[in-house]
Amino acid sequence: MSCVLELKNLSFVYGKGTPFEKKAVDNVSLKIEKGEFIGVIGHTGSGKSTLMQMLNGLIRPSSGQVLLDGNDIWAQPKKIRDVRFRVGMVFQYPEYQLFEETVYKDISFGPQNQGKEGEALDKAVRDAADFTGLKPSLLEKSPFDLSGGEKRRAAIAGVIAMDPEVLVLDEPTAGLDPMGREVLLSQIVRYHKERQNTVLLVTHTMEDIARVADRIIVMNKGRPEMFAPTKEIFSRGDELEAFGLRVPQITAIMRQLRDKGIDVPEGVLSVDEAFAALVPLLQKEGKLW
Repeated sequence: MSCVLELKNLSFVYGKGTPFEKKAVDNVSLKIEKGEFIGVIGHTGSGKSTLMQMLNGLIRPSSGQVLLDGNDIWAQPKKIRDVRFRVGMVFQYPEYQLFEETVYKDISFGPQNQGKEGEALDKAVRDAADFTGLKPSLLEKSPFDLSGGEKRRAAIAGVIAMDPEVLVLDEPTAGLDPMGREVLLSQIVRYHKERQNTVLLVTHTMEDIARVADRIIVMNKGRPEMFAPTKEIFSRGDELEAFGLRVPQITAIMRQLRDKGIDVPEGVLSVDEAFAALVPLLQKEGKLW
């Protein structure tokens, strides 16, 4: 794989030069490879959202660089709009950004601004709606007549329709019920697998990120305290707890079994993995027939 995004000594200060000055992102340097699914976790105020908004130029760094395919996105400020087509951003509660008369028009807004028209535009809209699970019959409805989950999917479809090289999602499942969260997450995973675009997902739900991420960035006080493969991150439960985070529930259960002397592996992230690890032990003990 090759590097799609590189952050070099990236910092951002809110209220610089005022009594309310606060450093939200502090000298961050890291690389993200093309096609990766990156999870971003951290407690409230750790700098996650500020960092994500610098990736596509919504916030200009106080210092440092964001390199997209090796080029500083702020080298030509007048072209920052083009960067936002290439690095798509989905905010928390994106349904509040819906504004058009119909769902179709809302989803088509971005690709139209890219210059798409005719069949190419129609395909972009319908493919994006399909990725997010919106039925074709909903496209001619007002977005304000949709359910909460449908509004969320329509808003995300509007970003996906631009086919960004990097898709950044800031807590896209926030506020959804368990079924809605599961459906939306599975659609994001499908999009990533089929398009092979880079995805960064910010979330507070450890179970979700454990299932989908290749690597995880753990933010704390404006800095990435850890950036490693998912299994490695969740095998360091004590460190995560020190940052106000936790491991997935099944990982915690397996960790408790290990503490009691039961020979189970570290880094178990799902019920299926736990089942596969426990069945041979139970068979060996003669407790499973």
